Amino acid sequence: MIKNKITKAIMPVAGFGTRFLPATKAQPKEMLPVVDKPVIQYLVEEAVTAGIKEIIFVTGRGKRAIEDHFDSSFELEHTLVEKHKKDLLKAVKNISHLAKFSYVRQPKPLGDGDAIMRARHLVYPHETVAVLFGDDLVDNKKRPAIKQLIDVYYKYSDPVIALMSVPKKEVHRFGVIKGIKVDKRTYEIKKFVEKPSTDKAPSNLVAVGKYIITPEIFDKLEKSKNDKGEIRLANAFIRMLKDNKPLYGYELEGQRYDCGDKFGFIKATLQMGLKHPEIKKDLISYLKKITKDL
Repeated sequence: MIKNKITKAIMPVAGFGTRFLPATKAQPKEMLPVVDKPVIQYLVEEAVTAGIKEIIFVTGRGKRAIEDHFDSSFELEHTLVEKHKKDLLKAVKNISHLAKFSYVRQPKPLGDGDAIMRARHLVYPHETVAVLFGDDLVDNKKRPAIKQLIDVYYKYSDPVIALMSVPKKEVHRFGVIKGIKVDKRTYEIKKFVEKPSTDKAPSNLVAVGKYIITPEIFDKLEKSKNDKGEIRLANAFIRMLKDNKPLYGYELEGQRYDCGDKFGFIKATLQMGLKHPEIKKDLISYLKKITKDL
């Protein structure tokens, strides 16, 4: 039996999505569709495929659509039954049965660490959990991104950060690590710098929105409440390293799409569209036509 088996995931989804205004004026950015599924459903399916049984959403004002999406819809299901749309009925009904869903509120935007802390009362004192933020989709059907991190945790029993290599000119947008390679894609992290300038970045390996956090990370976040400003998950990692506590990173396998960015969102939509059996053929023909006309 695996000690401290990971069965819960926290998904902070309280952000305003200002980069997608006006589309996000009245709907959460996490509900924007990539082909025919909202971004958040891809993340939930990723977690469930990795063995997660319970999803804790940390929401804010205007996020009711997320709760409705993962609830059953009697009226819609009844309409689909009457119209004999069995495939669509099955797809819709399966959504509410993907996992056990819980919801907590983040009243004010006080940082990603504060969002995670809002879910602490739903986590057992000695429980390790996964954290997935709503912007990062990683295309890897064989081995979901969060499963890659879970496997590293089961080997080392310490917190794990998802890593990706980016061009040096982009490191200022991320948390950047300096680490010692201990396996093919695994690093023991020795330094974590939040959004450094290009010339001060210790590497081009950056943290993306997926983590495995242990009770110690929750404790570090609790101590961060005394700091000025927002409570940041990055600061908890920095505190861990200052206390000489182990922290690992794993360079993800798969194609990452930043769905919090307009171009990244379009790339994700095209990529998923090219794999969708209903539209794949027509999309390939259309892309060939428009690229020829450029």
